[in-house]
Amino acid sequence: MKATGIVRRIDELGRVVIPKEIRRTLRIREGDPLELFTDRDELMLKKYSPIASVDRFAEGTAKSLSEQSGLLAAISDSDVILAASGLGKKQLAGKTVSEKLTEIMLSRRCYAASKAESGDILPVTSEQSGEYTAQVIVPIVAGGDCLGTVILLATEEGAVLESPAVKLARLTADIIANQFE
Repeated sequence: MKATGIVRRIDELGRVVIPKEIRRTLRIREGDPLELFTDRDELMLKKYSPIASVDRFAEGTAKSLSEQSGLLAAISDSDVILAASGLGKKQLAGKTVSEKLTEIMLSRRCYAASKAESGDILPVTSEQSGEYTAQVIVPIVAGGDCLGTVILLATEEGAVLESPAVKLARLTADIIANQFE
C-alpha cells in the first residue's frame, strides 16, 4: 500500500472525502460503487467491478466469442480488459481501457468501424499497441448501469465486420448483463 500523506476527518454523518487527485488516478467517478474491507485497524476501499467477480465466466465467454467469430475478442469492465482471446490477446489482457472506450460505455451505444470503409478505429486500451483494421464495441448494460464492454477486433487488411459479428457481440453482452439482473 502506498502512503499519500493526505489526512481527512470523518464528518458527523460518517463521510470521508476522497481527494480529487486520488479519484482521478484510480478512475473513480461520482456514483461508482466501492467495496469496503477491514484488516485489524485498517480500512481499505476498492472500486467495485461486478464483472470482475465472474472473471472465469468472462474468460470462457471471450474464448467462445473468439472461436465463433474468428476474431480477437475481449471483455472489459469499466477500467480494465478482464479477458481476451485470439491472436493478439496478450496486448489487451489486464490493460487499462482508453478514454475513447470509456466514452462508448458512458454513451451506452454500440460502435462499429472499419478502415476499409474509412471508419475511425478507436484505441481500446490506454497503451494501444495493436494495429486493428475493424472493430465492434458493445456496452454491457445491466440495471441501467454500464458494467463494461464486449469487443471484437480484426487485423486483416480490408476487414469489415458484418452484421453477424455485431449480432454475436450484442448477444454476448446481453448474456453477460443477464448474469447481474
